[in-house]
Amino acid sequence: MKGRHNRIVFYGTPRFAVYVLEELERAGILPALIVTAPDRPKGRGLALTPPPVKDWAIVRGIPYIQPTSLKNDPALDALLNSEWDIAIVAAYGKILPDALLTHPTHGALNVHPSLLPKFRGAAPIEGQILADERTVGVSIMKLDTEMDHGPVLAQASITLDEWPIRARDLEELLAREGGTLLAESLEPFLNGALVPTEQDHAVATYTKKIKKEDGELDLNADGYQNYLKYCAYDEWPGTFFFKDGVRIKITEAELKNGLFKPLRVIPEGKKEREW
Repeated sequence: MKGRHNRIVFYGTPRFAVYVLEELERAGILPALIVTAPDRPKGRGLALTPPPVKDWAIVRGIPYIQPTSLKNDPALDALLNSEWDIAIVAAYGKILPDALLTHPTHGALNVHPSLLPKFRGAAPIEGQILADERTVGVSIMKLDTEMDHGPVLAQASITLDEWPIRARDLEELLAREGGTLLAESLEPFLNGALVPTEQDHAVATYTKKIKKEDGELDLNADGYQNYLKYCAYDEWPGTFFFKDGVRIKITEAELKNGLFKPLRVIPEGKKEREW
């Protein structure tokens, strides 16, 4: 499959989805339409900021839409009034209704950054780090109406020499591996040579949506567990602790001889400094 494919629609929003798109592009596969989230206020000035996938699409001249809803937004006419061979979903941020899942001839495929059925849910990258899961991986799954429940086309596992690593690094690693695996799997799937296999739902595990308070550390707790949290929450919500009633954000830390040691911090209301 080479060049732009007029019958592929791609759903994705953050940096993870851009990494997947970059690997598809490397394989000569470009979607004809991209569906991404609306621009959002960001930063202290709350400037309206486009999602990374939109920027990627603009540079390549690929049409995109940013529906506010997947139920009644006028932009959805571009999806339901067109014929598609396949939909590809990578960290879009919303659950696709059944009408959009079944409209393409071959349904919808999802790039999920874990070895399903393990680590379903909202935070599989962080979940693998928190669980000290040293063999990580990615799955290409056919979407159904339940979360991370559909049959799997292909999987790739990776055992890392360095562990644990920060979530941002694991995100890129798994997204790029997923994009490559998807590119290899797409044509055999469309030709009927690659048949999805049902997951073993009895052994499924789940991750929860991360909350801001999850980043709080007790510096007297197990050092390795604190370091896992530091790696998992490196971008959001970050890790922090309280000292004398002051919230102190950790910006750099290390694990040395089993002890977790903050190296640089930002006390609330002050500038970054060494700890």
